Amino acid sequence: MPDYGRPVRFGVFPTPDADRVDDILAIATAADRDGLDLVGIQDHPYQRRHLDAWALMATVLARTDRVRVFPDVANLPLRDPAVMAKTAASLDVLSGGRFELGLGAGAFWDAITAMGGPRRSARDAADALVEAIEIIRLMWSGERSVRFDGAHYRLSGVRPGPAPAHDIGLWLGVTGPRMLGVLGRAADGWIPSSSYVPPESLAEKHARIDDAARQAGRDPADIQRVYNVFGSITGGATSGFLTGPVDQWVDELTELVLDGGMDTFVFGAADDDLGQIRRFACDVAPAVRDAVARERRS
Repeated sequence: MPDYGRPVRFGVFPTPDADRVDDILAIATAADRDGLDLVGIQDHPYQRRHLDAWALMATVLARTDRVRVFPDVANLPLRDPAVMAKTAASLDVLSGGRFELGLGAGAFWDAITAMGGPRRSARDAADALVEAIEIIRLMWSGERSVRFDGAHYRLSGVRPGPAPAHDIGLWLGVTGPRMLGVLGRAADGWIPSSSYVPPESLAEKHARIDDAARQAGRDPADIQRVYNVFGSITGGATSGFLTGPVDQWVDELTELVLDGGMDTFVFGAADDDLGQIRRFACDVAPAVRDAVARERRS
């Protein structure tokens, strides 16, 4: 697999439980202070314990100064794409250009339909995601008026605005062959999770993204590769992937950059342990950046 040569970035993935607001904000402010790049917030509106992702992301942006925030990933079946595009642009303006948009086709269909959302087949969910990408782009286009007539979504002469403060990254949390091709042609980033796409599965999926990008006249290196990772930083011997001492984490993440094609790592710590997150930010991330820089120079 190629090293795409992209900057190496790091983030954190706090659990958005309503009874842990102080912990979530402590994690976000630590990420901001300790040099992490991203805070990813999962979006499961039907999860009774969770805060609304978009309200939480706005709060995190208001409480931080430099870290970027994104839904990891937004629940498309319960979020109208035109309204979502406006909300994303608004958060970007309000934060001075610190919002990115992760988008998923949907899952947990029983829970989605219980909230009044559609039940979509795999094909319909993919079709709706393709339409949503186009609608979101139209809503960020700056055109005077836009129209779209799809099977799942329609725009009838809506006036887009406000414009985002920066070119918001549109990242897809997808794994299937068709949608990886769509990503390569039309999106800015890929967000797999190590629990669903382990390192040994990355090469085949990168290849699908890259082939589609080249066929569309795009450079595959322009696509960000964001990996949600889970594990434990320990003081003892290794007991599996990303479960062991700092040196192991540095070696494995460095290999994932140089040989695994990933460039961004968003850490979900068990029990949202702030000590683990600070070790990731202060010990692991700088060492991985240094190791990757050394290997690239050599």
